[in-house]
Amino acid sequence: MAIAGITDFFQEIIRDLHTSLYLAIGGSLEEDSRDWTSRAVEWVSTSIKILILLAVLGFFYWLATYIINHNKARFRLNERRAKIVRSILRYMWVVASLIAIMSQFNFEPSTVKATAKASIWAGIYYVLWASSGHIIHKILQHYGLNASIEQLLKNIFSVLVLVFGLASVMAQFGFDIVSLVAGLGIAGLAVGFAAQSTLANFIAGITILIEQSFEVGDWVNINDKEGRVVLISLRTTHILTRDNITVIFPNSNVASTEVTNLTSKNFIRFDIRMRIAFEDDIDTAREVILKVLTDSDVVLNRPETSATVAEVGEYGIFFIVRFWVKPASVARMPKIKEGLQENIKRAFDAANISTPYPHMRLLMPKDIDYPIATKPFATTTQLVSKDSLLDKALSKDDK
Repeated sequence: MAIAGITDFFQEIIRDLHTSLYLAIGGSLEEDSRDWTSRAVEWVSTSIKILILLAVLGFFYWLATYIINHNKARFRLNERRAKIVRSILRYMWVVASLIAIMSQFNFEPSTVKATAKASIWAGIYYVLWASSGHIIHKILQHYGLNASIEQLLKNIFSVLVLVFGLASVMAQFGFDIVSLVAGLGIAGLAVGFAAQSTLANFIAGITILIEQSFEVGDWVNINDKEGRVVLISLRTTHILTRDNITVIFPNSNVASTEVTNLTSKNFIRFDIRMRIAFEDDIDTAREVILKVLTDSDVVLNRPETSATVAEVGEYGIFFIVRFWVKPASVARMPKIKEGLQENIKRAFDAANISTPYPHMRLLMPKDIDYPIATKPFATTTQLVSKDSLLDKALSKDDK
């Protein structure tokens, strides 16, 4: 009994496959007998018609492509425009082939019509998407905006084209686009409430890219972290410090804090402090300092450098040395400052200009003979017994 049940099960599957195959080649369940021969002849005839139509359409597509490729100068087409034209022709060939196949397989006229309309809308949005990159690049280049904004706008435009293109195509087949858009709006609102911090960083990232207060490659100071901007994404900003450490800031924090852009101008001024002794000449020290700055390859001659007295302190005269460098030198600024201080110290030594340090100097009158005679301290010795110490302690307690 078990073997017979298994045999019946597989026979049922074979009968279903037999019926499905007969229906696939154009047969009907209402026929008394299944005429496989006539149906196969019909199917072969339909396949031959489809192949002929595809060959004709392929020939016209090849002819149009050949004309475009060999007459670019006549039609004033550069390589980019010729590529777009070939893409449009290829798309038209694919759509025409699809409609030809559907017409031979007895699809409903309404379905064929909807497919044609949907293909036209899809082609229009494809042309918009293909030409959007060049148009956005030209617009941003005209206004001097950076590549980060260009990529952002391209991504946003691509998403919009995809959404509206799918909506237009689905509308041709009877889908209710209004209800779908309303559902997406409600879902988007829920996601927005669930990801408020991410949304805030996203909006802040767009603001940073549009305002262009700093760009990739600039040297900035954010929250006492100084480094080169290596990435501005829609959620975070990355800077690389002098220690080769990447610091990642959320864009919402960057937008709400003070950002110092050190390389936004053509040259930047820095300063160091040096000091000399009270006895040394200020003008001579200034000449030595300015000579060291002039001999430096990093320091610019224009604007002029300066070395002025900033303070007359307790242990010497303090100079503040101001100099200008190019933006490319900002990354090496600590090493540059250390090198200048070292060179100025060596120049001071060569010019017999002393560098003071905290010390104490005693000045004595000149009419006193040295060494000065001193009187030793008088000392007395007294033996005290235990009984006398005890009597003194008792007398203090009585008082």
